[in-house]
Amino acid sequence: MIKQIGVGIIGTGWCGGIRAETVAKSPLVKFMDVAENRPERLAEITKLTKPRNATADYKELLKQDDLDAIIISATPEITHFPMARDALKAGKHVFMEKPIAIELNEADELIALANKNKLKFTIGYSQRFNPKFAYVRKAIQDGTIGTPVSAMVSRHITRGLGTKISGRGKLSPAAMECTHDLDFVLWCLAPAKPARVYSQLNYGVMKKLNNGADIGDTQWITVTMDNGLSFVVGGGWSLPMGYPNFSTTWIEMVGTDGALLVDDSHRDVILNTVGKGMQLPMSTMPGEAVDHVFAGPMAAETIHFIEAVALDREVMVTPEHARMVMEVYMAADLSAETNQVVNLPMSPVKLAAVGGA
Repeated sequence: MIKQIGVGIIGTGWCGGIRAETVAKSPLVKFMDVAENRPERLAEITKLTKPRNATADYKELLKQDDLDAIIISATPEITHFPMARDALKAGKHVFMEKPIAIELNEADELIALANKNKLKFTIGYSQRFNPKFAYVRKAIQDGTIGTPVSAMVSRHITRGLGTKISGRGKLSPAAMECTHDLDFVLWCLAPAKPARVYSQLNYGVMKKLNNGADIGDTQWITVTMDNGLSFVVGGGWSLPMGYPNFSTTWIEMVGTDGALLVDDSHRDVILNTVGKGMQLPMSTMPGEAVDHVFAGPMAAETIHFIEAVALDREVMVTPEHARMVMEVYMAADLSAETNQVVNLPMSPVKLAAVGGA
């Protein structure tokens, strides 16, 4: 008999809502509890998913002994560490949206807690569940393009969404957008490790949109691996408005025996109406519900975590890997600030400079 589990969702906004709806439909889930601090959204998600319990206080979920796992989709990102720590201490398996933490010592504490309590702990790098991204890794793993020589990923989202994300705290394009592609390329290139980082920020409209705050429009990161290979990741959040939250990505992966060029710009479905003109449906990074199916990677990622807990399987994104990604984007921010190359692992002095000591 297949084991069914109890799952709690903390935070039911855009991403948390997708995860709650996915969990509610899974045959591996016996019941779901939700925590949401906005009364109107709590009422809305309760009506939509019919959870067993609905509360404004996430700690009420952790008191439920029969809850096996917790999904943390709360904002702002500074809430992730205390919530994850509380959940792991309560003996719950944890899935958490990126980032794993704000400071590296917080990430280390969470990893140690999960290992000590023998709990599954994973971070939401949903683009691994994008079939195009998975195909790139497969072409490397099976030798189709030979040994990787270089890689480049460029990702851009709209300024409306960028303003919303950057307004939640001092988090750069590297930490919030490039992080997905740093995770992806490092995943593809394993077991090689990042050795040094150089980065630059480009400024445009985001300062004005954020009342003069020091927020760049785009950030470009060059990473050199310990095997000598280098790659470039660029991310930005200042595209003009698009429907519904347009995301576009271009990937170049070059190897000794071939190359892969991937267009993930979501221009394959175009809607043109008299009232709204040209639109690009199914164009968001997490994906969108289309009646009985879900178009995008976030639902598949959520199902993967449910299966990992219910069937005792390994999680795809280890917290140790997420910590490595975190150190790379922290090094990128320090490099952009100082205009210097940053060697990895970062020294305690450099960690202190970016608040990670």
